Amino acid sequence: MEDFRPLQAGTANTGTKKRSGCGGITILVFLIIAGLVAAFGWWKYYYTYSDGFRTGLLQKFSHRGNIAKTYEGELILSSVTSTNNVALASEKFLFSVANDSLAKLMMNYEGKNVRLHYEQKKGTLPWRGDSEYIVDALEPAGSSDELPTIQ
Repeated sequence: MEDFRPLQAGTANTGTKKRSGCGGITILVFLIIAGLVAAFGWWKYYYTYSDGFRTGLLQKFSHRGNIAKTYEGELILSSVTSTNNVALASEKFLFSVANDSLAKLMMNYEGKNVRLHYEQKKGTLPWRGDSEYIVDALEPAGSSDELPTIQ
């Protein structure tokens, strides 16, 4: 039989401690959760959900914000115009611009018809703007003569 001696105060326990396998599992679970959170963040804020073009009248364009100043715009999309080229049926397209040089160019086109290329994200970031729609290209639009007119 083994000789058992009681431990005395001040003596170190030199026995080996059995380690449980929970440490590796905990790290693996943490890494999986961190990966899922990162993937969700990428999908929500950086993945391009849709992209396309919108053509209309650039009605409003401003540089606003308290801490993170962003460029915000409003495009009037006209589907039907009168004989005087007045929009009768219209919809507003609200968008943000993240590129400073493009924003400065857009300020020159306020009140004119333009064609914008946009990317839609599923979420907004404070430094990117208030809208899910991020405009990344601008070109002057032709006249609105192609639109159906009401007499």
